Amino acid sequence: MVTEALENDQIILATGGYDHTIKLWQTPTGICHRTMQHAESQVNALEITPDKKLLAAASYQHIYMYDLLSNDPNAIVNYEGTSKNVTCIGFQEDGKWMYSGGEDGRTRIWDLRSKKDQNQYSKSFDTRQGHGTNLSPINCAVLHPNQVELFIGDQNGIIYRWDLRTDNNEQFIPENDVMILGIDISPDGSQMACVNNKGRAYIWNLTAAVTDQSTILKPRHKFEAHKRAALKCKYSPDSSMLVTTSADTTARIWDTEEYNLKQELKQDMSQRWVWDAAWSSDSQYIFTASSDNFAKLWNIETGNLERTYSGHQKAVTALAFRDCCV
Repeated sequence: MVTEALENDQIILATGGYDHTIKLWQTPTGICHRTMQHAESQVNALEITPDKKLLAAASYQHIYMYDLLSNDPNAIVNYEGTSKNVTCIGFQEDGKWMYSGGEDGRTRIWDLRSKKDQNQYSKSFDTRQGHGTNLSPINCAVLHPNQVELFIGDQNGIIYRWDLRTDNNEQFIPENDVMILGIDISPDGSQMACVNNKGRAYIWNLTAAVTDQSTILKPRHKFEAHKRAALKCKYSPDSSMLVTTSADTTARIWDTEEYNLKQELKQDMSQRWVWDAAWSSDSQYIFTASSDNFAKLWNIETGNLERTYSGHQKAVTALAFRDCCV
């Protein structure tokens, strides 16, 4: 039985994938109540604004914004100006601006308050500031809870800390010759995790510097999360767990005290790649998106599959979820 939060009519579950559609679901029943066409490309990432009014979809050369409060199947804003796939997106906590990263090696900040020049980003950071002359594709990015630092992971295995106040940046290389595929910071701001294409996870303790309040990273732990590439990692809202998703057909739940395996979420081999995951606000349930064309809802305590969301014709590669408590 799902929690009361998941039964509330204010919840939003959105999924997207290789079939060039975005679907909105009645979360308790598994019924799709709205489909938006996303004809130009596959959906690379989805994110819901903090006020739950808009849905952003990252795709090839564009970020499309959809109105969740209407039945309009078309995007109401098209953020453009990128030359390749946009791979990751997120929002500042008050919804004042959006960040994105992409295969063109650039992270952008988009001002959502401006009604003019909506296609223009206000500032950007590129991976050339790391080393070498070529831009390295960005696979993931996360905004620190302090709302002023972005942590960015690229295909060359570099993590960048970009201070939005000063534009200063710092680089970390957890492991040579790997791709950083997922990165996240715990909601309480105490830990950061990243996962790579070798299936390994790296954990840092985070503290604020006394002088300028910039974040200091202290290596804490490294472990083999999966036998194949680990694609995403996301902390639970209560910061007590970390989920990792993988090409090995599983999602795994780890406690954040010792990073022991708490639960493995796996239906059968047909699940194939598990691309994305999203937590319920009470940290008791998790949604996954996978290459078997389904999104799924799991009970963390039991590991049981609670519900399947069926309707996509190809791999589901991205999902976003917000409930009434978020």
